[in-house]
Amino acid sequence: MARKTESRRKELRDNLVIIAERTIASDGLGALRARDLAKEAGCAVGAIYNVFGDLTDLTLAVNARTFHRLGADVAEALADAPQNPVEQLVIMAQAYHRFAAQNHFSWRALFDVERAPGEAAPDWYLQEMGRLFAYISDPLAVIFPDKDATEIALMTRALFSSVHGIVLLGLDEASAGVPSDDIDRMIALVLRQITTSE
Repeated sequence: MARKTESRRKELRDNLVIIAERTIASDGLGALRARDLAKEAGCAVGAIYNVFGDLTDLTLAVNARTFHRLGADVAEALADAPQNPVEQLVIMAQAYHRFAAQNHFSWRALFDVERAPGEAAPDWYLQEMGRLFAYISDPLAVIFPDKDATEIALMTRALFSSVHGIVLLGLDEASAGVPSDDIDRMIALVLRQITTSE
């Protein structure tokens, strides 16, 4: 009986993640509502909270899948990249831009999810983020062999923040006034400047 109950919980959990993922992708994180989820999943609202602590936990589960897809896109872009580590950074950053443009609401949900002040993300969530950061830190370690792991980690976050900011503002043309076609050029200019001026 316990095994059957656990199987049903897992089935409901997986179904809710798929429904939430589809909702976020089409309408944004703000469209995620417990009643709508329960109706589509064919369950009671309370059943959602039997498998997820709250909608934030559900969003984190969706976001982990989004991080995984983003990492796969970056890996695919790097498969044919030159051995030059600077150009590898440019290629992966441009792949990040493409993913954000093609999966805008899902990408925004990665950063718009709300947590209580001081509350850390779950370990599995941080691991997905860590895998993404590894794509950045590996070429940086080649470019700057004299920097220690702490400095490389700081540079990794700095470069990610720089690229993310360009993409975020670039995709909001009303605020930044940056044509979409110029975003990749801006990314390349910034990364090449930063990585060759140290």
